[in-house]
Amino acid sequence: MIKYKCLHHVSLTVTDLERAKEFYGEKLCLKEISRPDFDFPGAWYEIEDQQLHLIVHPSAQTIRQDKSLSSREGHFALRVGNYYDTLEWLKQNEVEVLEKPYGKSGFAQIFCADPDGNLIELNVDQRDL
Repeated sequence: MIKYKCLHHVSLTVTDLERAKEFYGEKLCLKEISRPDFDFPGAWYEIEDQQLHLIVHPSAQTIRQDKSLSSREGHFALRVGNYYDTLEWLKQNEVEVLEKPYGKSGFAQIFCADPDGNLIELNVDQRDL
């Protein structure tokens, strides 16, 4: 049996590091942290006790060709403090969103995608709306 402590990090492939850093740092307001001196470009972000790792790999097989928003494609989710403040911030920063405040999951969800089409869910408990 495996006993887990927590999710440590999620890694995503991106094609343009500066464009990705602008999205994750400026639009999603994530804090960039230091990263080892690997022989390939990338960036790491801290999210509480977990991390998001961006890896530049233009020919990656995991980059979605169809960039449309969907709640059924592979994604990672971040819990946010306030649904409506987050939604307003994203819209002010011209981030395309898919709103799902009252889905069956029990989470009020906002879906968006980074410039490479990686899907991100931002959510709160529906009881906190």
